[in-house]
Amino acid sequence: MRVFVTGGTGLIGSAVVAELLGSGHTVLALARSDASAQAAEASGAEPLRGALADLDVLRAGAAQADGVIHLAFGNDFSSPDALAKSVAEESAALAALGEELVGSHRPFVTVSGTPYVPGRASTEADPLPTDGPVGGRGRAVTAVLGLASRGVRSTAVRMPRTVHNQGAGGFAGLLTDIARRSGVSGYPGDGTQRWPAVHALDAAVLVRIALEQGGAGTSWHAVAEEGDAVRDIAAVIGRRLGLPVEPVPAETYGPLGPIFATDQPSSSAHTRQVLGWEPKHPGLLEDLKNIRP
Repeated sequence: MRVFVTGGTGLIGSAVVAELLGSGHTVLALARSDASAQAAEASGAEPLRGALADLDVLRAGAAQADGVIHLAFGNDFSSPDALAKSVAEESAALAALGEELVGSHRPFVTVSGTPYVPGRASTEADPLPTDGPVGGRGRAVTAVLGLASRGVRSTAVRMPRTVHNQGAGGFAGLLTDIARRSGVSGYPGDGTQRWPAVHALDAAVLVRIALEQGGAGTSWHAVAEEGDAVRDIAAVIGRRLGLPVEPVPAETYGPLGPIFATDQPSSSAHTRQVLGWEPKHPGLLEDLKNIRP
């Protein structure tokens, strides 16, 4: 299968591209810069120059492909406006890609976060949030799944709060970055709130399986661990960086503060049972030991 991938040079995307190529697929990768184009070529993919905001380029990429995987998302969480801009840009991109695929019955895999359900681990049957800081993302992904009624084999792989590889990535990676800058390995609240996690290489396998096998309108959870306590995550980061581990105000984390402070475990039991996906790589706390001072 020739697969058009957005975000193919990121932490998750590079793992997905390698997984696709290793499974006999070919990859056309969106590349927003010369460096991204060179990275895509080095990985074995064919680069297509353009940014997520270049909707005509996205349509052209989808038109050339047997399937589409969308992974790109802006990484600026510095303010509510910056986050809102990233959500709006992604929403327009998803709409453009989806319209190009209508009636083709080709696969369209997109990603989101696992939902939050008070009092229990969320499951694949739970809806994505459509309000709050990333509510727009939930609405956009829900619209993509709705394309199942218009001849698109659309599926959503929901990623946990931390997708990690070699100690980097996800919410835990943001905790590490802030700890380096502030001199404190902090966590919001009492730190008992739990974040689910998965190794990027395991997540990549699920994305490939969803592309190949996922039914139209289905959602899957790329969750290896239902939830590690945030203070345990901060403790490993603190030990690796030689920093004190302390609670800090939720405001430390900007627009993500309310999300960081929420207990949000998630299950992948349905995904494992139906698709046969089984994570094999190190868990988050073990992988964080790769952090270098």
